[in-house]
Amino acid sequence: MQYNVAKLLEGPIGMSSSYNIEEIYTEASRFTDQVTGSVHMVRTHQGVLVYAVLDIQTTLTCGRCLGEFVWPSTLDIEEEFFPMVDLHTGCQSPPITDDEVDQRIDTDHVLDLTEILRQYAIADMPMKPLCTANCVGLCRVCGSNLNQGECNCSDTEVDPRRGALADLLKSQKG
Repeated sequence: MQYNVAKLLEGPIGMSSSYNIEEIYTEASRFTDQVTGSVHMVRTHQGVLVYAVLDIQTTLTCGRCLGEFVWPSTLDIEEEFFPMVDLHTGCQSPPITDDEVDQRIDTDHVLDLTEILRQYAIADMPMKPLCTANCVGLCRVCGSNLNQGECNCSDTEVDPRRGALADLLKSQKG
């Protein structure tokens, strides 16, 4: 997701351009599977302000059953990017801070949204992804996915540390 913004940087403050995105990622290092949406860029007095509304689909692994599932999300991105060199003078811009590293327009005037998209996607992902809200997970004994059916394991095996609790439960039942 790279855009040459040289014409935008040459223009007056307030000049804008818009792009539609529809990309599918297949490489192993991907952080999302599919991105669709729109990107709107506006020239500011310092650089380029990017507004993007992107629908993404990411394959995640369920925290209970370890199965993969597609997780859709919508990202609202609003970031300002700053050129490394002045387009008119060719002079180097002021030194960057650690916070601005991913928000730089390179010396060829290419604005790369890939890292910002990755950061927004990661921040929007659930801490413990679940394939469904009622996912029952894996069997503690054999590791079978209990969403696909019952396993043949015996529930009579009790962890010795919980033996007293099991006895208490049996006595209450009856």
